[in-house]
Amino acid sequence: MDTVIVTGGRGASGRWVVDRLREEYEVVVVDRDHPGFGAAGVENVDFRAADLTDRGAVRELVASVGPDAVVHWGAIPALGRHPEGAVFENNAVAAYNVLTAAGEVGARIVQASSDGAYGFFFADEELLPDELPVTESHPRRPEDGYGLSKVAAEEVAAGVARRHGVQVASIRPSWIQEPGVYPCRESDYTEDLGAGAGNYWSYVDARDVAEMVHAALTTEFAPDGGHEAFNCVAADNALGEPLEELLERYYGDVPEAGPGVDGDGGAYSVAKAAELLDWTPAHSWRDAADEAVPRPELVQD
Repeated sequence: MDTVIVTGGRGASGRWVVDRLREEYEVVVVDRDHPGFGAAGVENVDFRAADLTDRGAVRELVASVGPDAVVHWGAIPALGRHPEGAVFENNAVAAYNVLTAAGEVGARIVQASSDGAYGFFFADEELLPDELPVTESHPRRPEDGYGLSKVAAEEVAAGVARRHGVQVASIRPSWIQEPGVYPCRESDYTEDLGAGAGNYWSYVDARDVAEMVHAALTTEFAPDGGHEAFNCVAADNALGEPLEELLERYYGDVPEAGPGVDGDGGAYSVAKAAELLDWTPAHSWRDAADEAVPRPELVQD
């Protein structure tokens, strides 16, 4: 069985990634802390502790494990609870350290980027995309520390792919929801049009994110080495209303370029993931918001 390192694997979305991958891999979860020396992981899961901004520690850990693949999911996931500069420094430096170490051992790499790389959500001025739907080739124009850290991480990914000839995928999720816990369906969101305008009412189920990570690890989309970014979003928007009508109501305008979005479709295109990874989102808020699916446990009782 191949071995995969997953950084940030004990986090809210990371544990869904670990739970999916442990079906086929020996998973080594790396976070700033481990669950304790006496804690035993569930089947095919083990733990290590490391500060991902410590280059020497990361390089030593990756070299000692010798993984076949590395999933870099450890980061400060948004602005608001840390100084903005700290968000950028942590995320950019951690990405450099982890991806570089993974490239040095020839591992296949997947990392968590974000739709924040486009720069819509945290912009000082509310922005419409240049076109609909938003594809991965849309310009990235972030102004904030979080979005800039994701652009930096994607550029690191491209450099590692060139230098080491490895395959690297940067996944751009938009507001990850867990089954049965869908804040995008709570009244303070659904009744306030402005609450979700920054990412155009987009979301994605954690299980679909985990499936894309698996697909990116098991599909040769760049067999000679290379980097690709992939949007990772649900097929519909979180409000269940025609997207272009929502944009007109909130922004007073709709992008004229691109083919547009039919009905209550999402703002981000997933056609690239469908073509290169054979991935399409399987979950919608219509079923998943009230679905009784336990959050994965990574430590044995």
